[in-house]
Amino acid sequence: MLPQDREFTFGPRDFERVRTLIYQHAGIHLHEGKQAMVYSRLSRRLRETQHTSFDSYLKWLEASTGDHGAREWQEFVNSLTTNLTSFFREDHHFQILAEQLKNHGSKPLRIWCCAASTGEEPYSIAMTVAESLGLHASVKILSSDIDTNVLATASRGVYEENARGLSPARLRNFFLKGKGNNAGAIRVKPELARMVEFKPFNLMNAAWSLGEPFDYVFCRNVMIYFDAPTQRKVLERIHGVMKPNGLLFVGHSENFTDSRDLFRLRGKTVYDRV
Repeated sequence: MLPQDREFTFGPRDFERVRTLIYQHAGIHLHEGKQAMVYSRLSRRLRETQHTSFDSYLKWLEASTGDHGAREWQEFVNSLTTNLTSFFREDHHFQILAEQLKNHGSKPLRIWCCAASTGEEPYSIAMTVAESLGLHASVKILSSDIDTNVLATASRGVYEENARGLSPARLRNFFLKGKGNNAGAIRVKPELARMVEFKPFNLMNAAWSLGEPFDYVFCRNVMIYFDAPTQRKVLERIHGVMKPNGLLFVGHSENFTDSRDLFRLRGKTVYDRV
């Protein structure tokens, strides 16, 4: 239950409208019990756009068109997406990737990180590539996210010096330490950053124009926000942009054994593309 003295009018019908809109636009299935989260995050948009109720804001959003409408839809999505990440999260995936890379030789490689968030995951992939094949390996890492705010942070490549998941050796090898006013901050070295391309991308897009097929795809902790039909649709599309026998890395709470026609379980939360 939300407190009665809240700033904006927000009832069950408003919550259902938000659930419908974010599902239609981004495939995100908001569970019951997320009313407080929705109210807290979208209240900022109401203040920014000078609306006095969710009904007023949502009517305006639905009627918004053109560039201005596209920007507000993006703000709406940005407000409701969750971004929890760290360097080398679920480290066993990077150990598996390192073993794969060492056996790959010098052939060009393409890797897709579907949910780049603030960049820790794609840069962890890039560090694994550098440690396995060298900084000048012929590897391209496409890193996408539906949230343009976190992508802006990712592309800057600036983090706190005590960022979780970084060993002293990796800090030394792959980051520049800030000085003066930038003391306490670190920046990804240009030779590592060059491997990574950041791009806004909505997995609900009808057309996936992503270039050559991928050898490896990291789609971790994304499917938990989708219902079963949406998960299946996204898995089919991921299957379509991967090379045969490519590896799909997923989150620790995600299980796709019902899609054995697309992906075969290889190890802990790692799948082979059939």
